[in-house]
Amino acid sequence: MPSVGDVGSIIGLALFAAVNPTLLAVVTIMMLLPNTKRLMFGYLMGAYITSITLGMVIVFSLHDSGAVSSAKRTLSPIEDFVIGAILLLAGYVLRSRGEELRERRKHRKEHKEQKAGGEPKQSWPERMLGRGSARVTFVVGLLLSFPGVSFLTALTRIAKLDWAPAPTAAFVIVIALVQQLLLELPLLGYAFAPDWTQDAVKRFRAWISRSGLRAASYVALTLGVLLILRGVITLL
Repeated sequence: MPSVGDVGSIIGLALFAAVNPTLLAVVTIMMLLPNTKRLMFGYLMGAYITSITLGMVIVFSLHDSGAVSSAKRTLSPIEDFVIGAILLLAGYVLRSRGEELRERRKHRKEHKEQKAGGEPKQSWPERMLGRGSARVTFVVGLLLSFPGVSFLTALTRIAKLDWAPAPTAAFVIVIALVQQLLLELPLLGYAFAPDWTQDAVKRFRAWISRSGLRAASYVALTLGVLLILRGVITLL
């Protein structure tokens, strides 16, 4: 019979996986775009399908530690590539949003009365995320939710508990849900406190604009390049 400590350590690993840079970058991007709630919901559904499906496959198929270690070595560079790509995307979005905000301020100073239909053109990452399309973010969630090292370790420990299939599958679903807390908490806010959540998102956007989008974009772009280089070196 597994101890409370075993179960607690697995939940702890799932919580650690929840704060991974990939998900943080995606959530940040979606909070800067219109229709945040719809974008998050689409991404979350895609993430559930990938994480739960792969979680089941790993737990019920990879029982020996050698196979799990091999999976970790294979997925580690993939994780670097994915996180690096997301950070590059985040850096581009932050940079483009900063440029748009500066252009808007300049336009307001030069023209006190704006012309009708003068909305600024959206950047490519904004168009890629579907302008509020949950279908597009669903696909993005499918592609960017492969298990990281922490999630793989949690799955390994679940397999070693040697539970019956039903409770094992239920536990996989639980840690897959825990892993998506950065998306689930805002969506719960939209469901139970929509006005407060919407105001919080607006305050976040305002804070980002005041805090220097250009500096944040440089940090994200630099980290993205370094992670992709590390992934390349790992594969060589």
